[in-house]
Amino acid sequence: MTKKAEASEEVKPRSVRVVLMALMIAMLLAMLDNMIIGTAMPTIVGELGGLEHLSWVVTAYTLATAASTPIWGKIGDMYGRKGSFLTSIVIFLIGSALSGMAQDMGQLIGFRAIQGLGAGGLMVGVMAIIGDLIPPRERGKYQGMMAGVMALAMIGGPLVGGTITDHMGWRWSFYINLPLGAVALAMVTAVLHLPKKKAQGKIDYLGAALLTIAITSTVLVTTWGGTEYAWGSGEVIGLIIVGIVSIAAFLYVETKAAEPVMPLHIFRSRNFTLMSVIGFLVGFAMFGGVLYLPLFQQSVQGASATNSGLLLLPMLLSMMVVSLIAGRITTSSGRYKMFPIVGGALMVVGLFLLATMDTGTTRLMSGVYMAVLGAGLGFLMQITMLVAQNSVDMKDMGVASSSATLFRTLGGSFGVALMGSLFTSQVTDTMTDRLGPEAAAKAGSAQLDAASLAKLPEAMRDAYQHAVAAGTHSAFLLGAVIAVLGFAAAWFVKEVPLRGAGPAQAAGGEGGEGEGKTAQAPQESVAH
Repeated sequence: MTKKAEASEEVKPRSVRVVLMALMIAMLLAMLDNMIIGTAMPTIVGELGGLEHLSWVVTAYTLATAASTPIWGKIGDMYGRKGSFLTSIVIFLIGSALSGMAQDMGQLIGFRAIQGLGAGGLMVGVMAIIGDLIPPRERGKYQGMMAGVMALAMIGGPLVGGTITDHMGWRWSFYINLPLGAVALAMVTAVLHLPKKKAQGKIDYLGAALLTIAITSTVLVTTWGGTEYAWGSGEVIGLIIVGIVSIAAFLYVETKAAEPVMPLHIFRSRNFTLMSVIGFLVGFAMFGGVLYLPLFQQSVQGASATNSGLLLLPMLLSMMVVSLIAGRITTSSGRYKMFPIVGGALMVVGLFLLATMDTGTTRLMSGVYMAVLGAGLGFLMQITMLVAQNSVDMKDMGVASSSATLFRTLGGSFGVALMGSLFTSQVTDTMTDRLGPEAAAKAGSAQLDAASLAKLPEAMRDAYQHAVAAGTHSAFLLGAVIAVLGFAAAWFVKEVPLRGAGPAQAAGGEGGEGEGKTAQAPQESVAH
């Protein structure tokens, strides 16, 4: 090998590392935003007013992110990954700047929707570009990095949000995205070089519109059902009907479109379909856990709300360490089927253990239970994306990444909604049984934090803690039952060789296009 070739080989991995650093910054932006904003919301409402529209500040962002996710994936497949990713960063930063300048709640909600549109492209772009640059066999080495970013966002978000709001003002909760985004934008522009693509057809606008309607209806049902409106109300029933009709129309349109926004042939792969199901269930368990674990520890165990991110540390550290180990084993052995099975089992056990918590459970024991759940999630989080990407052709990498991300997002929406509905119902019933309807209503209006509960009469406080423990039990028991489906699905995964695992792999996958096919060299698209 010539000196020039040797130098080139040395530069390429370094270029990939720089690109990965930029991708992790972009991923951090998308994940950190809602965590930071959550702690700033009381201050925002105090200045802008519009308390009755408060939930829409989060809902607008979530809706826009979910609805745009599959569209960003298809645009990247058709017109090139780099251009679509850079565009999503710019849109996200524009939305962040405008949100920071909002003068009333209506403006903030609208600007948050713009921000969400960009966020949808950030997550898909990160996953799809990693899928382009690094073969599945090598991708496991970077799983710990991605899990670490997730843990950093969940732990650091509330702390950073509280600090920024207290010392710099709530507007900087949005402005903080600008310097981080600018760094990611500059690094991706300078270092990432991917082959340009020329679209062979037009974007499937009708399919995109129908999918957007279906996703919007689904997210609104899970967001509003049992809270804003009763599950049997006309509004919720109407949204369910709209969702079903739009999904049916979308499936029909996708069979006719020249360039479908979500090609149905990717679901012919058994592994891809199973990973979509497991990803949905992972989202269900993870987001439910993130919501109700701090709530239990604040209400029942008397923990401070200020450090709510730190309460999840056992789960997140366990998830990060296990994800790193699983990734290393996958890279060295090329084998992965055991991870969804073990992860599914640990997720069931972890959720069941969390369901056993009561008013006498110590923080140490709840931390152990969280670590078990975190280990299960660590085996599943990145493996589901890796196997999903390995199950399709390289030309469908974007839609595979966006579909996997979308199913996880929808799983989170369903998890929060169903576990939340069960939790609220159980808390109300327990409070009514212990105190009677009037006292239960009075206590039910209190905030679920240690400071507010300390002001309640002892009998009312004791009843409230038992009610929250009962609600948490029901929520996590539901999660455990749902997680059994993921454990069962994992047994049907077929261990197709990962691309990049060997020089001459057979193309004979188990029916899905692209399974077992050899990918291009990991860094050949990164020229520097």
